[in-house]
Amino acid sequence: MRSISKYLGILAVGLMVSIATTDMAEARKAGGFSGFGSRGTKTFSAPPTTRTAPAPAAPIERSMTPKTNATQPNATPANQQRPGFFGGLGGSMLGGLMMGGLIGMLLGGGMGGGIGFLGLIFQVILIAVLASLAMRFFRSRQQAAHSTPNGGLPPQGNKAPGFEIPRMGALLGGSKPVSADEIGIQKQDLDTFESILKDVQAAYAAEDYSALRRLTTPEAMSYLAEELSDNATKGLRNEVRDVHLVQGDVAESWREGTVDYATIAMRYEAIDVMRDRTTGAVISGDPDNASDSVEIWTFVRRPGAGWQVSAIQGAEAA
Repeated sequence: MRSISKYLGILAVGLMVSIATTDMAEARKAGGFSGFGSRGTKTFSAPPTTRTAPAPAAPIERSMTPKTNATQPNATPANQQRPGFFGGLGGSMLGGLMMGGLIGMLLGGGMGGGIGFLGLIFQVILIAVLASLAMRFFRSRQQAAHSTPNGGLPPQGNKAPGFEIPRMGALLGGSKPVSADEIGIQKQDLDTFESILKDVQAAYAAEDYSALRRLTTPEAMSYLAEELSDNATKGLRNEVRDVHLVQGDVAESWREGTVDYATIAMRYEAIDVMRDRTTGAVISGDPDNASDSVEIWTFVRRPGAGWQVSAIQGAEAA
């Protein structure tokens, strides 16, 4: 009986670890950069999906923008806190299962102490499965709600301007469709975005901090510098070359006061390899074949200045 209990305990722990690993893997499916930076008042709202990035963008998890009602369109008032799944009814049910198992183990209920412990193990497994299903369910609902404009309402009309890359800079013929492009992104803007994409990747690979400061906002630069420093500490160097923009379009653009923002979905190919800083040996990636990435880049333009990268979010390829 003791060996069976030990086996089931190991099985339960393994199940919970595998669930956690799966969730982490799903969170890391997005492109080369994790979600960081600022999109102004839209920092914590998902940009509209486009033909280039039909899947929702990864949320911005690292930002200096404070979370206020202005930056959280679906925020709940402070005096009406929304209970999580582990609060209220869900928390009561799972808490009752856990407490019942603990009491059963301590008191040796059922057909003896061994059976009580087995009951606890089965309850732990059940709790892990329920928790995983609940997190996946609510995550999918949140992504579905945030992936469309107007707070999750069905899109009205064509929400993407329809720019295509490598013709990034050539407006499609005919009348301009109704879109989220409020400021009217022009040919020279799109050409600039494509150029900045390549320049940022080159500067990142060369660990050129001066170039990164010129191409990005101070906040975005701080996160890129942090990643470069982390690579150096681990004895690694990220080699990125042969960047080729395959497709792209405008997700949205808007103005806040005198500051312009443009969020662009870009799909590009590049040789992306992690090497040992000392020996040059390949740690990860393919040095001979380009990998495909889909990312959402937000650019900001202040009066008297050019466009700079202010945020980068990953997105899953279609």
